[in-house]
Amino acid sequence: MKILAIETSCDETALALGEKRGEKKANNFFFDFKIISQVLFSQIEIHKKWGGVYPSLAKREHQKNLLPLLSKLLGRAGLLKVRSKKTRSKSDGFKIKAIEKVLEREGKLKEKMIPFLEKHYKPEIDLIAITHGPGLEPCLWAGVNFTKALGIYWDLKIMPINHIEAHIFANWLKPISSKSKFKIQNSKSENILPAVCLVASGGHTQLILMKNFGDYKILGETLDDAAGEAFDKIAKILGLSYPGGPSIAKIAAKFKIQNSKFKIKLPRPMLYSKNYDFSFSGLKTAVLYDYKKRSQKTKKSKNYISQMAYESQKSIVEVLTKKTIRAAKELNCKSIILGGGVAANEWLKKEFGQRISESGCKINFLAPKKELCTDNAQMIALTACYYYGKKCKIKNQSQINASANLSIPK
Repeated sequence: MKILAIETSCDETALALGEKRGEKKANNFFFDFKIISQVLFSQIEIHKKWGGVYPSLAKREHQKNLLPLLSKLLGRAGLLKVRSKKTRSKSDGFKIKAIEKVLEREGKLKEKMIPFLEKHYKPEIDLIAITHGPGLEPCLWAGVNFTKALGIYWDLKIMPINHIEAHIFANWLKPISSKSKFKIQNSKSENILPAVCLVASGGHTQLILMKNFGDYKILGETLDDAAGEAFDKIAKILGLSYPGGPSIAKIAAKFKIQNSKFKIKLPRPMLYSKNYDFSFSGLKTAVLYDYKKRSQKTKKSKNYISQMAYESQKSIVEVLTKKTIRAAKELNCKSIILGGGVAANEWLKKEFGQRISESGCKINFLAPKKELCTDNAQMIALTACYYYGKKCKIKNQSQINASANLSIPK
């Protein structure tokens, strides 16, 4: 079976085609699944001047790019075939009316989508998977309504996917070729679970106990700014480009402690709290206060900026690693699993490896490939494949809605 996956939770428009063969083996999550094609349009350059994602602008970009990306994806897979007018049925007219109603708030997407659907045959796919939350609500609705329109015209069922859970599932995909195709990693779940999952991005920082696939418990989460959001805000203070995480990591790597010229010591928020929650708003404020008291010459100094970037990253990484490892030890977990955009941070992964080794505990450490840390459709396809294999009930079109504050399934 083939799955079309669509992801529009924030500022990435992503689509992927996944293919499943065979059945799930006993006591094993894994089956013969691979990503056969994927496409993505990133809005980073568009949102740079804002220092963050502007929701209404992001939605318009999704509306603009969804259809061209779908055409590109299906074309690459050999599934985009033009049909003649003679093959079009009268029932198409009823479908068009339903699609017009679904897309009535999707601007020019409606105008372009109907001619596209009428021009092409239904592709050989069996299911559509869509991220329905959490995320930015305007962005989510663009993807949800686009998916509903496809489902109506192609008579396909739709499976809504939790974005956070998909970030966890991304750890079970590995590259199989230079063309960025992916397949399932062949490891048995009993060697990995239970696990503590740290999902950290611009919108989320959560510690989640993963008892089994589809069985989770939130242990702690951020009380204010997420880790990725803190990186973005600190980068903006220092005059670095968006997104903040990669910018701070790049300049922090150039800093050498022996060249330190400034006394900078930032707080480690909630590092010693007894719970598993996080808070990074105070860290951002500490950076701002230090920055404001410096002279104009110092603020523009490469040494100051690199040292502040280094200390900011060190603070965030220390809090994330220590609290996550403490949770894994206290709950007797077999593994620590990363997910989300912040999981692409090389220092974070290096620190996890070192601290786990120093702890003396036998804890596995899983982190997705860098390209799978972003908001991608490959992870959406895999998650849908898992739930389809479990024969989970697929919702009716009317039951699928965008849910900005959707929680991890329990």
